[in-house]
Amino acid sequence: MSDAAQTLTVVIPLRVKPSGGRKAMVTPGVLVLERRQDITLIKAVARAFRWRRMLETGRFSTINELAAAEKINSSYVSRVLRLTLLAPDIVEAILNGRQPEGMTLPGLMEPFPVSWEEQRRTTNEVTPPR
Repeated sequence: MSDAAQTLTVVIPLRVKPSGGRKAMVTPGVLVLERRQDITLIKAVARAFRWRRMLETGRFSTINELAAAEKINSSYVSRVLRLTLLAPDIVEAILNGRQPEGMTLPGLMEPFPVSWEEQRRTTNEVTPPR
């Protein structure tokens, strides 16, 4: 045997998949987990319900006061607060990582129907991002 360094190259095919604002590497042959927890969505839903509770208990009397205390734009607070209007089963699906494949925070920040039945219909029609 020679003393020369030998190089071993290992090739593992990977696929990069967006996951909650981050990129996840998926290898072929690995079971995909049933849950697809989107941490960004979960944090936004939690934040929305926290902010709503702060407003309901009187800690802050307006969205502008809340936004100033959180040091963020009041428009953003308003859009996030809308998440508290989601149907309970949709909120539960998000928290359990069972939301529809294409559901993202930017998509939920857009106006959505107030009717829970209509929300269920539209969230089932979500198409994955390109």
